[in-house]
Amino acid sequence: MKIFHSLCDFSLTKKTIITIGTFDGVHIGHTKILEKIIQISKELDCESLVLTFFPHPRMVLQEKSSVKLLHTMEEKKAMLQKTGIDNLIIHPFNKEFSQLSAEEFVKEILIDQLQIKKIIIGHDHRFGRNRTADINDLISFGKKYGFEVEQISAQEIDEIAVSSTKIRNALLDGTISLANEYLGYNYFFSGTVVQGQQIGSKIGFPTANIHIKEDYKLIPKNGVYIVKSYLNEELIYGIMNIGNRPTVNGLNQTIEVHFLDFDKDLYGQEITIEVVEFIREEQKFDSIDALKNQIQKDKEQSLSFILKNKSL
Repeated sequence: MKIFHSLCDFSLTKKTIITIGTFDGVHIGHTKILEKIIQISKELDCESLVLTFFPHPRMVLQEKSSVKLLHTMEEKKAMLQKTGIDNLIIHPFNKEFSQLSAEEFVKEILIDQLQIKKIIIGHDHRFGRNRTADINDLISFGKKYGFEVEQISAQEIDEIAVSSTKIRNALLDGTISLANEYLGYNYFFSGTVVQGQQIGSKIGFPTANIHIKEDYKLIPKNGVYIVKSYLNEELIYGIMNIGNRPTVNGLNQTIEVHFLDFDKDLYGQEITIEVVEFIREEQKFDSIDALKNQIQKDKEQSLSFILKNKSL
């Protein structure tokens, strides 16, 4: 996959079959569209192309926007790479770009720069200044400028309108299995293992404290989870706590993972955590001993779940 960081960098002699969107999460709805543009581009001897934007438009257009994204840009690149798309354009989104009218966008971007033969979009796609144009407008422009438009309906995506918003809500509600079903894979995040207060080690459950540098990355709701990771190419399961550690009077949110049957030093390493299942809410215990007893129960519950669900 060729990656371009601006529309100005893109150059191609062939016509393109394209789709446009933020593609946050690269979920099963996105996959349906991507598979189709790859198939058609091969049939018509064209190049498949995804046009996406960064920062996310809401980060630019909505003051004090607190939008959290399912993927960092590096994660999005990696997920799109797996699909087999020929070209990815990540165009910088700013207020000037947002002021293009729908027809200016079609003529100047789709026709003059991307040389599109066909565009395939999802059921809810809107574009142009203030997102005022929809599928009907796009079809009209297609007739005027000579390109085809195909819409993928919600019914084609397993009879369910999958959206990044629904996935975000599921993660914030703790319904991890639903979020993972929509995504088509386990929700994940990557971060660096940093020094913590080492309270876990003192009570017999050492943890890796994960620092995520991208502050726009969505973190699931506070609570305890079953997770897995590949450490030194070995699959390791663990128990993760996201929260403020109320039992020890913690003040800031932390992400701590106690890996099962693993005791090697991970400080400074970049690791990826896949979130498999939600176990329970975070809670404050009356004593450290009560906390230790609950962690042991969490561990036993996790081991039982893992034995029954090793495919997750």
